[in-house]
Amino acid sequence: MNPHPPQIALFGTSADPPSIGHRSILEWLSQHYDRCIVWVANNPFKQHQATLGQREAMMQLVIRDIPANNIELHPELAHSRSLITVERARSRWPHANFTLAIGADLVPQLPSWYQSAQLLQQVTLLIMPRHGAPLLPQHFERLQALCAHWAIAPIGEDIPPVSSTDYRIRGKHSVIIPTVAEYIHRERLYAWDPVSHSTP
Repeated sequence: MNPHPPQIALFGTSADPPSIGHRSILEWLSQHYDRCIVWVANNPFKQHQATLGQREAMMQLVIRDIPANNIELHPELAHSRSLITVERARSRWPHANFTLAIGADLVPQLPSWYQSAQLLQQVTLLIMPRHGAPLLPQHFERLQALCAHWAIAPIGEDIPPVSSTDYRIRGKHSVIIPTVAEYIHRERLYAWDPVSHSTP
């Protein structure tokens, strides 16, 4: 057995569009894990404005913007059930230790995820602090009841308090990187953008 199994961070997101917040998370993960494996997924609780393929293309642009060579986009891992994604990752990297990175806003939902107890036995949970998503004692009590192993990322102010909604709904250019902005204009994405309403 390998005495030093690779430490792999798993990070999935709907990325509609990927923001500078996503970029900050990926850069931080790349600095603390041997590999950072990313996928873009459809969120059943959201109505996406960009297609899955378009969001994957934008995420690839974000990855290229980060000065690291250990961040990889793996669309084949994506599944609406995180347990299936983790099992796919384990099949591909059978000797790795996996850490599943999720935003703090998802922690209250975790106990209701598909076979959450089984999922949390296969990974260490890394909670990424998020502006407007407080972590309460009852959240950790539920994780403890599921025998989860978790940590809160000591990322401090490194993640800007922004979200994809800031761009998708409000059109704030400051929350996306320039190459993603160029892609959005070229593909005429998002209804607020005057480019999307222009005549061909």
